[in-house]
Amino acid sequence: PWAVLSFTVTVTVWSLGWSLLTYPLWFWVLPTYAGQDGIQLYGDEQRAIYLDNPFEIAVTAGVGLLFTLATPWIVRALTTVDRVMVHGLLGPSRLATRVVELESDRGVVVDTAAADLRRIERDLHDGAQARLVSLAMDLGLAKEKLREDPQAAARMVDEAHGEVKTALQELRDLARGIHPAVLTDRGLDAALSAVASRCTVPVQVEVDLSERPAPAIEGIAYFTVSELLQNVSKHSRATWAAVEVWRSEERLMLQVADNGVGGADLSRGSGLAGLAERLDAVDGILVVDSPAGGPTRVTAELPWRAERTR
Repeated sequence: PWAVLSFTVTVTVWSLGWSLLTYPLWFWVLPTYAGQDGIQLYGDEQRAIYLDNPFEIAVTAGVGLLFTLATPWIVRALTTVDRVMVHGLLGPSRLATRVVELESDRGVVVDTAAADLRRIERDLHDGAQARLVSLAMDLGLAKEKLREDPQAAARMVDEAHGEVKTALQELRDLARGIHPAVLTDRGLDAALSAVASRCTVPVQVEVDLSERPAPAIEGIAYFTVSELLQNVSKHSRATWAAVEVWRSEERLMLQVADNGVGGADLSRGSGLAGLAERLDAVDGILVVDSPAGGPTRVTAELPWRAERTR
């Protein structure tokens, strides 16, 4: 039905517009062959009005010009309605679109988890594990020298003690990278303050939350800010930075700003793009405002989920 209506309106408006616009060219046909002075605008038994003088002919052509110029917009409006109805009736439903988005996000989550596991395995193998193997060998040598050369054995034990401290620190750093204890015990405010203290530039942290979000959301927020501050330290050449965290209705908002050189871009496939994918996996959003020359302002938005009993 809409196609029939659109066709009728289009043909009518086009025909009317061009007929009136070209009226000065075919006006002579009416008095010559039709026996009337022009287009009859009104008529009854007593009176008839014809468009026959130069002024009326010019006005008629002007009206035709208006119709001709307006016709493309009318046709565009009709086709827009048609496109909307086609999309609504034949296009994918919102539920189907949502399913596709969730499948894509699930793939991102799986890939991210696998990458994190490989990173943890690599860090354990190349770091703490290798150091502990070396420590065991040193202690074995010290044990053999204990009777023959007690002083050398004491030096080796002392060196092994230093190795133990280093291995413990590496394990603490690795555990912090998985999930820091301060985040579980004291929440985002304390955890982000600890991250800010390790940044190479002064960072002002402001957390305005009356309650804690769910542990998963809290962890994502922590690692998001942590990665953004690492970018500030490595790439921004900034002299200060600021972190703000607050709640807006049912969303957790994060913002990291600095006065560096700017130029950060999501489309370059950098760490920001990977961070955006991780946020998207939980219905989060990452917005980067970083003009050349700075300043840079990165805003992250996460769904708010109330904390459950831990």
